[in-house]
Parts: sequence; C-alpha cells; structure tokens
Amino acid sequence: MSQNIRLGIQYRFQQGKMQVNFSRFLGYTRDEEGMCVIVPEEAKTVKRIFREYLEGASLVEICRGLEADGILTGAHKEKWRPETVQKMLRNEKYMGGALLQKTYTTDFITKKKVVNNGIAPQYYVENSHEAIIPKNLFMRVQEEMERRSNLTSGAGRKKRLYSSKYALSGIVFCGHCGEIFRRIRWNNRGCRSTVWRCVSRVLKKSSEVDCPARTLHEETLHEAVVAAINQVLALDETFFENYRKSLDAALGANSELSLREIEELLTEKQRVLVSLSPEDPRYEMVADEIYGLRDRKQQVLMDDANRETAVRRAEELMEFVRAQEDEIEKYDDSLVRKLIEKVTVYDDRINIAFKSGVDVDIEA
Repeated sequence: MSQNIRLGIQYRFQQGKMQVNFSRFLGYTRDEEGMCVIVPEEAKTVKRIFREYLEGASLVEICRGLEADGILTGAHKEKWRPETVQKMLRNEKYMGGALLQKTYTTDFITKKKVVNNGIAPQYYVENSHEAIIPKNLFMRVQEEMERRSNLTSGAGRKKRLYSSKYALSGIVFCGHCGEIFRRIRWNNRGCRSTVWRCVSRVLKKSSEVDCPARTLHEETLHEAVVAAINQVLALDETFFENYRKSLDAALGANSELSLREIEELLTEKQRVLVSLSPEDPRYEMVADEIYGLRDRKQQVLMDDANRETAVRRAEELMEFVRAQEDEIEKYDDSLVRKLIEKVTVYDDRINIAFKSGVDVDIEA
C-alpha cells in the first residue's frame, strides 16, 4: 500500500505538480483551478524581505521591522521569527520554480517524514508559476546568505559573526595577518575619532599575534572606497569586453551535457531503489551509488553556479558603470554592499576587490 502511495506521489512530482500548504505560504494562494497565483499585498512583504536582506539587514532586524509595521506572517501570526525569514529567503518558489519532494515519507502509517538527501527522486520545475522575486535577485540573496554564514578571518580561520550595522564590517582585512579590521571609537589623548584596527592588535593579549598593521581613520577608508569606485567608473567598454572574454576563457565550457548524463543515471538508480525492498542486498549498493551521483551532480551545479555568478557580477558592474553619469562624491553604504567584495589594508595602499572580480589599489 505504502509503495503504491509513494509511487503515486512521485508520479505527480514528475508531472510538475506542487504540493503546497497555501494557508502558511506568504505571497501566494490557489485559484479556482488550483493554480498558484500571487497575492499582491503579501508579495510586497516578500519583496521587502529580500530587498532588506540584500541591503544588509540581519534576520532579526527584518523581523523587528515587520512586527513594528504590524505585518503578519504567512501563518497569520504577529510574531516573526528569524528562521521563518530564513526559510523564505531560501524558498525557490519565490523565483517561480519548485523543487519537488524535498522530504520523503518513510512510513505512511505514522506519517514520518525525513529530509530527502537524494534517496528519492527530486524534481525541479522551472517557471512553474509566476515569480515574485527575479531569479538574479534570488541568487544574489543565496550568495549573501552563504557569505554571512561563512565569515572567517586570521590564519586559524576563526568564525566571525555577521554585523549588519556597517557595510564594511566583516569585509575589511589585514594585509599582514589576515584578520578582520574592527570599527572602533577611539579616544587618543582627548581627541575622539572613529578608526578601523586589526583585531590582532585590538585583542593583542588573547590573539598572541604581534601584528604591525596600522590604524586607519574611517575617513581614509571611505575615501579609498570612493576613489576605487570612481576608477572603475572611468573604465571604457573595451576593458569590459576584454574582461568578459578572459572571464569566459577562465571559466571554461558549459557542463550542461555532463549534468544531463548525471541526472539520467540518478533517475535510473532512484527508480531501481524505489522498486527494491530495504532488506534486498542490492538496496545499500544502489543507495551508495545514488549518494555518489548526487555528490557529482552537486559539484557540477556548483561549477555552473560559479560560472553564472561571475558572469552576472561582471554584467552588473558594467550596467552600473553605464548608468552612472558622474563620479561618486560621497561614501555610500548601499554602494559598498552592492559592489565591494573585500577590502585589504596594507602599509602603503588599500586594495578594493569588487564582486565582479576587478581589483583596484588605492594609495592611502
């Protein structure tokens, strides 16, 4: 009985039919024909969440803002939780796609479900319904989530917490020891100022690192960032054309055929596994093969995603340059979040690495 139910569910997934709890799904509802349609007012909230996250807000800050404005969750509750926002930011349905069979029912009597790590077939349906969030914006959010969850610094790759208060927090690094620079309110002989200092120097006793990195006044850091952006603005179309060609050459050929072959093998192995009893001696062997294929597929997908990300970032920088008629006169946190990947402070210069892959050295 359970096998028939399982196969029936998988058949619906193969047809691209979603199973969604619309009573808790903010932004969408079901129409008379059972199709997934946008709820305009709720979609505004979804767009707000994605926008604020890319603008640097933390999950907690987003929650507080929504609560302050009296906006209800998808479950119509007043209390917003960070994990709720995080799940929304990771939900591919907001970009018009659907990954089907994320969970797998192991027992249809107890209704026990587990996360589907590749044992059962998964199906991704692209453009299954109207998107609330454009795909490129959704992917930028995924990149930012990955970046925030993997903030490290120093030779020992210490884990660092994300700070949403300042755009440069967590992306300014020491050219000597590799630690991050921290923003500090400094009182030097009665003269108060805001400076950035290497954490190894700030926590000299506990870090056990004798780092000679200089103290950098915030004005100097901001001026360097503005100067770097203006240097990029001065680049012409020829530079970007050559840069794009070199990028294509470095990234190599598209791996779509390889991915297709892996997916075909994976689908076949999953069909075999579903037909086997867990007691069958072949079951474990086929399951191991599925795990291996899943890892290979993940690597190919990562390579493709990296390729697409690099190209998209280069195109975004080109679009920014084309749209900007005048030089930047004032430091802007939003521009830093949009354009800058990393800042490295050396004794005689500051290196500004753009998300597009372009690097600029500023003497400062």
